[in-house]
Amino acid sequence: MMYGFTYDTSSRLAYALSILPILGIGLIVTLEAAVAGFVFALVLGLAWSLLRRSRIRAVSWGAACIVEFIRDTPLLIQLFFLYYVLPDYGVILPAFLTGVLALGLQYSAYTSEVYRGGFDAVPREQWEAATALNLSRFRIYRDIVIPQTIPRIAPAMGNYAVSMLKETPVLSVVTVLDMLNLANMIGDRTFEYLVPLSLVGLIFPIMTTLCSVGIHALERILPKAGVALR
Repeated sequence: MMYGFTYDTSSRLAYALSILPILGIGLIVTLEAAVAGFVFALVLGLAWSLLRRSRIRAVSWGAACIVEFIRDTPLLIQLFFLYYVLPDYGVILPAFLTGVLALGLQYSAYTSEVYRGGFDAVPREQWEAATALNLSRFRIYRDIVIPQTIPRIAPAMGNYAVSMLKETPVLSVVTVLDMLNLANMIGDRTFEYLVPLSLVGLIFPIMTTLCSVGIHALERILPKAGVALR
């Protein structure tokens, strides 16, 4: 029994080492999708937040309704809609781009709320002083509001970055060759799912831990008074 157990363990270890390079390719795709999706979410979330603060009631109300709809719709449905429904109307997107857009769109609703909380945390007196100086709204946000907002929202944004990284396996349903999809393909060909799926399950905690450590380091180096954007 002991010899049999040792042989099985060693063979599984050799099998795991042999498929690591393949999973490494999927790891790169996973990281690319997470980073691109997060950048898109940061930019679009800022746009949603600014639109919701518009003085034009129709614009602010419309942006609020869109954000609420995106936030209340499951990511998987948005992903299916972009990949399977849009082609019926002549819009065909590559699988990877579809995944990035779906992740960014979903999380832009969350980041817009984080931006809104950060803007509201800026003391009202500073808004009034900037208005008294006759500064344009663009300069108020660029020079006063956003620089003070960044250190305040960094922890929450970091949490969403980690959450998005863990959401990337969903992209496998639209044939994105991420780690999970490659692990399933390996299992289909070798009829051995335990090792590839276990490796994916181990790699994700390592990635999220490294991401969390980086976020905490960023929080420590960001100046509390604000970040200069010029």
